[in-house]
Amino acid sequence: MAGAMSFKPETTAPASRKRAARRSSAAPTITDVAREAQCSPMTVSRVINGEENVREDTLQKVLGAIAKLNYVPNRAARSLAAGSQLRIALLFANPSASYLSEFLMGALQEASRRDIHLMVQACENTAEAQGVIRKLLEGGIEGFILPPPLCDDQSVLDLIRSSGGIAVALGPGRASGSHGAVLIDEFQAAYDMTRHIIGLGHERIGFIIGNPDQVASGQRLEGYRKAMTDAGLAIDESLIAQGQFTYRSGMLAAERLLGAAHRPTAIFASSDAMAAAAIAMAHRRGLDVPGDITVCGFDDTELASSIWPELTTIRQPIRAMTAEAVAMIARIHRQKPGAARAEAEQRTLAHQLIRRNSDAGPSEAASISKPPGGQ
Repeated sequence: MAGAMSFKPETTAPASRKRAARRSSAAPTITDVAREAQCSPMTVSRVINGEENVREDTLQKVLGAIAKLNYVPNRAARSLAAGSQLRIALLFANPSASYLSEFLMGALQEASRRDIHLMVQACENTAEAQGVIRKLLEGGIEGFILPPPLCDDQSVLDLIRSSGGIAVALGPGRASGSHGAVLIDEFQAAYDMTRHIIGLGHERIGFIIGNPDQVASGQRLEGYRKAMTDAGLAIDESLIAQGQFTYRSGMLAAERLLGAAHRPTAIFASSDAMAAAAIAMAHRRGLDVPGDITVCGFDDTELASSIWPELTTIRQPIRAMTAEAVAMIARIHRQKPGAARAEAEQRTLAHQLIRRNSDAGPSEAASISKPPGGQ
Protein backbone atom coordinates (compact mmCIF):
# COMPACT_ATOMS: atom_id res chain seq x y z
CA MET A 1 0.00 0.00 0.00
CA ALA A 2 1.46 3.36 -0.99
CA GLY A 3 2.54 5.43 1.96
CA ALA A 4 2.35 2.56 4.42
CA MET A 5 5.15 2.06 6.93
CA SER A 6 6.22 -1.10 8.73
CA PHE A 7 8.20 -1.58 11.89
CA LYS A 8 10.35 -4.56 12.78
CA PRO A 9 9.92 -5.56 16.41
CA GLU A 10 13.10 -5.53 18.45
CA THR A 11 13.26 -8.86 20.21
CA THR A 12 16.84 -8.89 21.36
CA ALA A 13 17.13 -5.59 23.24
CA PRO A 14 18.78 -5.91 26.66
CA ALA A 15 16.52 -5.62 29.71
CA SER A 16 18.25 -2.40 30.75
CA ARG A 17 17.37 -0.76 27.43
CA LYS A 18 13.74 -1.86 27.78
CA ARG A 19 13.55 -0.37 31.28
CA ALA A 20 15.09 2.90 30.01
CA ALA A 21 12.57 3.02 27.19
CA ARG A 22 9.70 2.52 29.64
CA ARG A 23 11.04 5.33 31.84
CA SER A 24 11.44 7.73 28.89
CA SER A 25 7.90 7.06 27.63
CA ALA A 26 6.24 7.27 31.05
CA ALA A 27 4.22 10.40 31.79
CA PRO A 28 6.01 12.86 34.07
CA THR A 29 4.98 12.78 37.72
CA ILE A 30 4.56 15.46 40.34
CA THR A 31 7.95 14.38 41.67
CA ASP A 32 9.52 15.06 38.26
CA VAL A 33 8.00 18.55 38.25
CA ALA A 34 9.27 19.21 41.78
CA ARG A 35 12.77 18.08 40.80
CA GLU A 36 12.77 20.31 37.71
CA ALA A 37 11.48 23.32 39.71
CA GLN A 38 13.82 22.60 42.64
CA CYS A 39 11.04 22.56 45.21
CA SER A 40 9.00 20.02 47.14
CA PRO A 41 6.14 17.94 45.67
CA MET A 42 3.87 19.60 48.26
CA THR A 43 4.67 23.02 46.73
CA VAL A 44 3.85 21.70 43.26
CA SER A 45 0.58 20.37 44.64
CA ARG A 46 -0.29 23.80 46.08
CA VAL A 47 0.34 25.43 42.70
CA ILE A 48 -1.76 22.85 40.86
CA ASN A 49 -4.62 23.38 43.30
CA GLY A 50 -4.45 27.15 42.91
CA GLU A 51 -3.60 27.85 46.52
CA GLU A 52 -2.47 31.37 47.34
CA ASN A 53 0.46 30.74 49.70
CA VAL A 54 3.15 30.27 47.03
CA ARG A 55 5.82 32.88 46.34
CA GLU A 56 5.70 34.43 42.87
CA ASP A 57 9.19 33.27 41.87
CA THR A 58 8.41 29.71 42.99
CA LEU A 59 5.07 29.83 41.19
CA GLN A 60 6.80 30.78 37.93
CA LYS A 61 9.39 27.99 38.33
CA VAL A 62 6.67 25.40 38.89
CA LEU A 63 4.58 26.64 35.96
CA GLY A 64 7.70 26.60 33.79
CA ALA A 65 8.50 23.03 34.84
CA ILE A 66 4.93 21.93 34.13
CA ALA A 67 5.13 23.44 30.65
CA LYS A 68 8.62 22.02 29.96
CA LEU A 69 7.70 18.48 31.04
CA ASN A 70 4.19 18.65 29.58
CA TYR A 71 2.88 17.50 32.94
CA VAL A 72 -0.83 16.67 33.12
CA PRO A 73 -2.35 16.24 36.61
CA ASN A 74 -3.90 12.88 37.34
CA ARG A 75 -7.54 13.92 37.46
CA ALA A 76 -8.81 10.62 38.80
CA ALA A 77 -6.39 10.66 41.74
CA ARG A 78 -7.18 14.29 42.47
CA SER A 79 -10.92 13.60 42.38
CA LEU A 80 -10.45 10.93 45.06
CA ALA A 81 -8.33 13.26 47.18
CA ALA A 82 -10.32 16.44 46.84
CA GLY A 83 -13.79 15.49 45.66
CA SER A 84 -15.18 15.89 42.15
CA GLN A 85 -13.58 18.35 39.77
CA LEU A 86 -14.95 21.89 40.05
CA ARG A 87 -17.07 22.80 37.03
CA ILE A 88 -17.59 26.41 35.92
CA ALA A 89 -19.64 27.93 33.10
CA LEU A 90 -18.82 31.18 31.32
CA LEU A 91 -22.06 32.60 29.93
CA PHE A 92 -21.86 35.32 27.32
CA ALA A 93 -24.25 37.50 25.35
CA ASN A 94 -21.78 40.10 24.06
CA PRO A 95 -21.69 40.66 20.29
CA SER A 96 -18.08 41.92 20.22
CA ALA A 97 -15.76 39.10 19.11
CA SER A 98 -12.59 40.90 20.20
CA TYR A 99 -14.04 41.65 23.64
CA LEU A 100 -15.23 38.06 24.08
CA SER A 101 -11.89 36.58 23.00
CA GLU A 102 -10.13 38.37 25.85
CA PHE A 103 -12.59 36.91 28.35
CA LEU A 104 -12.16 33.43 26.93
CA MET A 105 -8.36 33.52 27.02
CA GLY A 106 -8.26 34.59 30.67
CA ALA A 107 -10.81 31.97 31.70
CA LEU A 108 -9.20 29.13 29.76
CA GLN A 109 -5.72 29.86 31.06
CA GLU A 110 -6.77 30.05 34.71
CA ALA A 111 -9.11 27.06 34.49
CA SER A 112 -6.33 25.00 32.93
CA ARG A 113 -3.87 26.06 35.61
CA ARG A 114 -6.28 25.06 38.37
CA ASP A 115 -7.56 21.92 36.60
CA ILE A 116 -11.11 23.29 36.55
CA HIS A 117 -13.63 22.09 33.97
CA LEU A 118 -14.76 25.16 31.99
CA MET A 119 -17.87 25.29 29.82
CA VAL A 120 -18.63 28.24 27.52
CA GLN A 121 -22.24 28.92 26.64
CA ALA A 122 -23.90 31.66 24.57
CA CYS A 123 -27.16 33.19 25.79
CA GLU A 124 -29.13 35.64 23.66
CA ASN A 125 -31.33 37.10 26.42
CA THR A 126 -32.40 36.81 30.05
CA ALA A 127 -35.07 34.18 29.41
CA GLU A 128 -32.63 31.98 27.52
CA ALA A 129 -29.95 32.51 30.17
CA GLN A 130 -32.28 31.36 32.93
CA GLY A 131 -33.14 28.18 31.05
CA VAL A 132 -29.46 27.48 30.34
CA ILE A 133 -28.52 28.06 33.98
CA ARG A 134 -31.15 25.60 35.24
CA LYS A 135 -29.89 22.91 32.85
CA LEU A 136 -26.26 23.55 33.78
CA LEU A 137 -27.03 23.38 37.49
CA GLU A 138 -28.79 20.06 36.95
CA GLY A 139 -25.73 18.87 35.04
CA GLY A 140 -23.36 19.62 37.91
CA ILE A 141 -22.09 23.11 37.10
CA GLU A 142 -21.32 24.87 40.39
CA GLY A 143 -19.94 28.28 39.39
CA PHE A 144 -20.96 30.87 36.81
CA ILE A 145 -18.95 33.74 35.34
CA LEU A 146 -21.19 36.45 33.91
CA PRO A 147 -19.62 39.09 31.62
CA PRO A 148 -21.67 42.08 30.37
CA PRO A 149 -24.57 42.38 29.86
CA LEU A 150 -25.55 39.36 32.00
CA CYS A 151 -23.50 40.68 34.92
CA ASP A 152 -26.08 43.46 35.34
CA ASP A 153 -29.11 41.15 35.22
CA GLN A 154 -30.22 40.75 38.83
CA SER A 155 -32.74 38.05 37.97
CA VAL A 156 -29.96 35.87 36.57
CA LEU A 157 -27.74 36.47 39.60
CA ASP A 158 -30.61 35.73 41.99
CA LEU A 159 -31.45 32.49 40.18
CA ILE A 160 -27.89 31.20 40.54
CA ARG A 161 -27.67 32.16 44.18
CA SER A 162 -31.09 30.73 45.15
CA SER A 163 -30.19 27.47 43.40
CA GLY A 164 -27.02 27.03 45.43
CA GLY A 165 -24.63 28.03 42.64
CA ILE A 166 -21.78 30.53 42.82
CA ALA A 167 -22.06 33.66 40.67
CA VAL A 168 -19.29 36.13 39.88
CA ALA A 169 -20.20 39.24 37.89
CA LEU A 170 -17.43 40.24 35.52
CA GLY A 171 -17.18 43.93 34.67
CA PRO A 172 -20.41 45.27 36.18
CA GLY A 173 -20.73 49.03 36.40
CA ARG A 174 -20.90 48.72 40.17
CA ALA A 175 -20.55 45.88 42.65
CA SER A 176 -23.38 44.40 44.69
CA GLY A 177 -23.12 42.91 48.13
CA SER A 178 -25.03 39.77 47.16
CA HIS A 179 -22.51 38.10 44.85
CA GLY A 180 -18.87 38.09 43.82
CA ALA A 181 -17.63 40.71 41.37
CA VAL A 182 -14.47 41.60 39.48
CA LEU A 183 -14.49 45.06 37.96
CA ILE A 184 -12.64 48.29 37.26
CA ASP A 185 -13.62 51.82 38.24
CA GLU A 186 -15.56 52.65 35.06
CA PHE A 187 -16.27 56.23 36.14
CA GLN A 188 -12.64 57.01 36.92
CA ALA A 189 -11.38 55.37 33.75
CA ALA A 190 -13.66 57.51 31.56
CA TYR A 191 -12.78 60.57 33.62
CA ASP A 192 -9.06 59.92 33.07
CA MET A 193 -9.44 59.54 29.31
CA THR A 194 -11.55 62.67 28.99
CA ARG A 195 -9.02 64.68 31.01
CA HIS A 196 -6.28 63.34 28.75
CA ILE A 197 -8.12 64.55 25.64
CA ILE A 198 -8.76 67.93 27.27
CA GLY A 199 -5.07 68.10 28.13
CA LEU A 200 -4.26 67.86 24.41
CA GLY A 201 -6.20 71.10 23.89
CA HIS A 202 -9.61 69.82 22.80
CA GLU A 203 -12.78 71.53 24.00
CA ARG A 204 -15.44 70.10 21.66
CA ILE A 205 -15.27 66.44 22.60
CA GLY A 206 -17.87 64.03 21.28
CA PHE A 207 -18.85 60.99 23.33
CA ILE A 208 -20.41 57.71 22.13
CA ILE A 209 -22.37 55.93 24.86
CA GLY A 210 -22.40 52.13 25.16
CA ASN A 211 -25.37 49.82 25.53
CA PRO A 212 -27.95 51.68 27.67
CA ASP A 213 -28.91 48.41 29.40
CA GLN A 214 -25.44 48.06 30.93
CA VAL A 215 -24.54 49.93 34.12
CA ALA A 216 -20.97 50.48 32.90
CA SER A 217 -22.29 52.62 30.04
CA GLY A 218 -23.79 55.12 32.46
CA GLN A 219 -20.67 55.13 34.61
CA ARG A 220 -18.48 55.96 31.61
CA LEU A 221 -20.84 58.72 30.51
CA GLU A 222 -20.78 60.25 33.99
CA GLY A 223 -16.98 60.12 34.02
CA TYR A 224 -16.93 62.06 30.75
CA ARG A 225 -19.41 64.64 32.05
CA LYS A 226 -17.53 65.17 35.32
CA ALA A 227 -14.20 65.65 33.55
CA MET A 228 -15.72 68.23 31.21
CA THR A 229 -17.33 70.09 34.12
CA ASP A 230 -14.15 70.01 36.23
CA ALA A 231 -12.25 71.53 33.30
CA GLY A 232 -14.77 74.35 33.03
CA LEU A 233 -16.01 73.17 29.63
CA ALA A 234 -19.64 73.34 28.57
CA ILE A 235 -21.29 70.00 27.81
CA ASP A 236 -22.93 70.17 24.39
CA GLU A 237 -25.64 67.49 24.39
CA SER A 238 -25.53 67.38 20.59
CA LEU A 239 -22.02 65.91 20.90
CA ILE A 240 -23.28 62.88 22.86
CA ALA A 241 -24.48 60.00 20.68
CA GLN A 242 -26.00 56.67 21.61
CA GLY A 243 -24.23 53.44 20.68
CA GLN A 244 -24.53 49.76 21.62
CA PHE A 245 -20.84 48.80 22.03
CA THR A 246 -20.93 47.38 18.48
CA TYR A 247 -19.04 48.46 15.36
CA ARG A 248 -22.27 49.12 13.48
CA SER A 249 -23.67 51.34 16.21
CA GLY A 250 -20.36 53.20 16.31
CA MET A 251 -20.63 53.92 12.58
CA LEU A 252 -24.10 55.39 12.98
CA ALA A 253 -23.12 57.47 16.02
CA ALA A 254 -19.93 58.77 14.38
CA GLU A 255 -21.83 59.65 11.20
CA ARG A 256 -24.13 61.84 13.25
CA LEU A 257 -21.29 63.52 15.16
CA LEU A 258 -19.08 64.10 12.13
CA GLY A 259 -21.99 65.29 10.01
CA ALA A 260 -22.81 68.15 12.38
CA ALA A 261 -22.30 71.71 11.16
CA HIS A 262 -19.93 72.32 14.08
CA ARG A 263 -18.37 68.90 14.49
CA PRO A 264 -16.22 67.86 17.48
CA THR A 265 -12.43 67.94 17.27
CA ALA A 266 -12.23 64.69 19.26
CA ILE A 267 -14.43 61.63 19.84
CA PHE A 268 -14.23 59.39 22.89
CA ALA A 269 -16.08 56.12 22.24
CA SER A 270 -17.11 53.77 25.05
CA SER A 271 -15.58 50.73 23.33
CA ASP A 272 -12.75 49.98 20.92
CA ALA A 273 -15.23 48.61 18.37
CA MET A 274 -17.13 51.91 18.29
CA ALA A 275 -13.88 53.89 18.21
CA ALA A 276 -12.66 51.83 15.24
CA ALA A 277 -15.95 52.59 13.50
CA ALA A 278 -15.49 56.30 14.21
CA ILE A 279 -12.04 56.19 12.61
CA ALA A 280 -13.49 54.44 9.55
CA MET A 281 -16.25 57.04 9.28
CA ALA A 282 -13.70 59.87 9.61
CA HIS A 283 -11.66 58.38 6.76
CA ARG A 284 -14.81 58.01 4.67
CA ARG A 285 -15.38 61.74 5.09
CA GLY A 286 -11.80 62.56 4.13
CA LEU A 287 -10.72 63.43 7.67
CA ASP A 288 -7.29 62.51 8.93
CA VAL A 289 -6.94 60.80 12.31
CA PRO A 290 -5.52 62.32 14.48
CA GLY A 291 -4.60 65.40 12.42
CA ASP A 292 -8.19 66.49 11.75
CA ILE A 293 -9.87 64.64 14.57
CA THR A 294 -8.75 62.64 17.61
CA VAL A 295 -10.47 59.32 18.33
CA CYS A 296 -10.04 57.34 21.57
CA GLY A 297 -11.59 54.10 22.77
CA PHE A 298 -12.11 51.88 25.78
CA ASP A 299 -11.10 48.25 26.63
CA ASP A 300 -7.77 47.79 24.77
CA THR A 301 -8.89 44.68 22.93
CA GLU A 302 -6.77 43.23 20.12
CA LEU A 303 -8.64 45.49 17.71
CA ALA A 304 -7.05 48.59 19.29
CA SER A 305 -3.58 47.67 18.03
CA SER A 306 -4.62 46.05 14.73
CA ILE A 307 -6.13 49.12 13.01
CA TRP A 308 -4.46 52.25 11.67
CA PRO A 309 -3.90 54.49 13.41
CA GLU A 310 -3.49 52.31 16.45
CA LEU A 311 -5.97 53.34 19.07
CA THR A 312 -5.39 55.37 22.19
CA THR A 313 -7.64 53.64 24.71
CA ILE A 314 -8.32 52.63 28.28
CA ARG A 315 -6.87 49.23 29.08
CA GLN A 316 -9.40 47.17 30.96
CA PRO A 317 -7.42 44.11 32.14
CA ILE A 318 -10.00 41.70 30.76
CA ARG A 319 -7.85 38.56 30.89
CA ALA A 320 -6.75 39.28 34.44
CA MET A 321 -10.34 40.01 35.44
CA THR A 322 -11.56 36.69 34.07
CA ALA A 323 -8.70 34.79 35.68
CA GLU A 324 -9.55 36.42 39.01
CA ALA A 325 -13.21 35.43 38.55
CA VAL A 326 -12.18 31.78 38.11
CA ALA A 327 -9.92 32.01 41.16
CA MET A 328 -12.72 33.65 43.18
CA ILE A 329 -15.14 30.83 42.40
CA ALA A 330 -12.47 28.30 43.40
CA ARG A 331 -11.94 30.08 46.73
CA ILE A 332 -15.68 30.24 47.43
CA HIS A 333 -16.06 26.58 46.51
CA ARG A 334 -13.34 25.53 48.94
CA GLN A 335 -14.98 27.49 51.74
CA LYS A 336 -18.38 25.82 51.60
CA PRO A 337 -20.65 25.63 53.53
CA GLY A 338 -19.69 29.18 54.50
CA ALA A 339 -19.95 30.37 50.91
CA ALA A 340 -22.66 32.94 51.63
CA ARG A 341 -20.13 35.34 53.15
CA ALA A 342 -17.45 34.67 50.56
CA GLU A 343 -19.73 35.29 47.59
CA ALA A 344 -19.80 39.00 48.43
CA GLU A 345 -16.06 39.13 47.69
CA GLN A 346 -15.27 41.94 45.25
CA ARG A 347 -12.06 42.91 43.47
CA THR A 348 -11.45 46.19 41.67
CA LEU A 349 -8.48 45.93 39.30
CA ALA A 350 -6.50 48.88 37.99
CA HIS A 351 -7.17 50.35 34.56
CA GLN A 352 -4.51 52.03 32.43
CA LEU A 353 -4.56 54.74 29.78
CA ILE A 354 -2.67 53.44 26.73
CA ARG A 355 -1.58 56.17 24.33
CA ARG A 356 -0.94 55.16 20.74
CA ASN A 357 -1.41 57.05 17.44
CA SER A 358 -5.05 58.14 17.25
CA ASP A 359 -4.85 61.25 19.44
CA ALA A 360 -3.20 64.63 19.01
CA GLY A 361 -3.85 68.29 19.69
CA PRO A 362 -6.51 69.96 17.51
CA SER A 363 -3.90 71.90 15.54
CA GLU A 364 -1.50 69.02 14.80
CA ALA A 365 -0.47 68.47 11.18
CA ALA A 366 -2.38 65.70 9.44
CA SER A 367 0.82 64.09 8.17
CA ILE A 368 1.79 62.69 11.57
CA SER A 369 -0.97 60.08 11.43
CA LYS A 370 -0.02 58.54 8.11
CA PRO A 371 1.48 55.01 8.30
CA PRO A 372 5.04 54.47 7.07
CA GLY A 373 5.00 54.49 3.29
CA GLY A 374 1.35 55.56 3.25
CA GLN A 375 -0.08 58.04 0.77
